[in-house]
Amino acid sequence: MNELETRWHDLGEFIREQRRVGHLSLRKLSEMAGISNPYLSQIERGLRKPSAEILQQIARALEISSETLYIRAGILEAREGDTDLVTEIRRDPWIEEEQKKTLIQIYESFRSEHRVPRGPASSNGSEPASTVERASSVAAGDVGAA
Repeated sequence: MNELETRWHDLGEFIREQRRVGHLSLRKLSEMAGISNPYLSQIERGLRKPSAEILQQIARALEISSETLYIRAGILEAREGDTDLVTEIRRDPWIEEEQKKTLIQIYESFRSEHRVPRGPASSNGSEPASTVERASSVAAGDVGAA
């Protein structure tokens, strides 16, 4: 397996893990993300290369940062010092699901108070448009469309 194939396989594994942590079936996540069940299955198995837009839909459904998936897909570079606290909260076996959601909401509200504006918010208000636009423009050349 070459480096690119390994990256897509690892991305698929990460999405599957996040789906399981969130107690979502493949069918439920595909419904929530607005993509087909077979397509999501192929992404999870590393057989398909989703576009930045598809990754954003999956991230929104999983209630994680789109940037997390963009970085794992190689669309964006990780910034120094960034940790994925949301993923770590979701993995914690000692906290109930409702507590996890509440903790993530509080954490994200604190972060948004100190976030440097990078452009107008997207339609859901959680991702700066520039992040999605930057990922989409990079992905146009590197990532296959849905």
